[in-house]
Amino acid sequence: MAAKIDHIVFDIGKVLIHYDPNIPFSRIIPDEEERKWFFLNVCTHEWNLEQDRGRAWEDAEALLIEEHPEREEQIRAFRKYWHEMVPHAYDGSVAIMEGLIDGGRDVTMLTNFAADTFVDARKLFPFLDKPRGVTVSGEIGLIKPDVAIYERHARDFGLVPEATIFIDDSYPNVEGARAAGWQAVHFKDPETLRKDLAGYAVEV
Repeated sequence: MAAKIDHIVFDIGKVLIHYDPNIPFSRIIPDEEERKWFFLNVCTHEWNLEQDRGRAWEDAEALLIEEHPEREEQIRAFRKYWHEMVPHAYDGSVAIMEGLIDGGRDVTMLTNFAADTFVDARKLFPFLDKPRGVTVSGEIGLIKPDVAIYERHARDFGLVPEATIFIDDSYPNVEGARAAGWQAVHFKDPETLRKDLAGYAVEV
């Protein structure tokens, strides 16, 4: 039987809010093949992850502009139009999170997010202020699935690892939580999440 769950921890991107860089870039680079090339060779996932780890956007942009000076405008567009990449919340997931909070559950968030874009996200999505608190990777220089970020979150918020359940859309991040001694579920959609939480006797 699973341990009693006292703490519920939500990831944010693709669990509570939608994220897709293609939204502004389908306008900035209309050609699909060129856009694909740009994300594989210029503003790559790995490059963006370093901002989640705490690198300043100015430094990140300068690095790429030096390598691809002819792409300067497109490189700067990544941060400039970031707000378009997060067009809406996942209402079903937000309802689950708010229901847990309203029911007296201890809810926090743990996210790979650049520090300054998270400030923007909080303005766009006020429900991000409802949980007890959040660990933002860009503020502490650690990123999921590094076990250290889960340990840091547990320490900062007084969580008992085996009594904590983590919800993330990325399976490696789910595995990172489990390696830190947490329970964890792989997010697919709100309906599945309700069932997964019920399996841990967490009713919404």
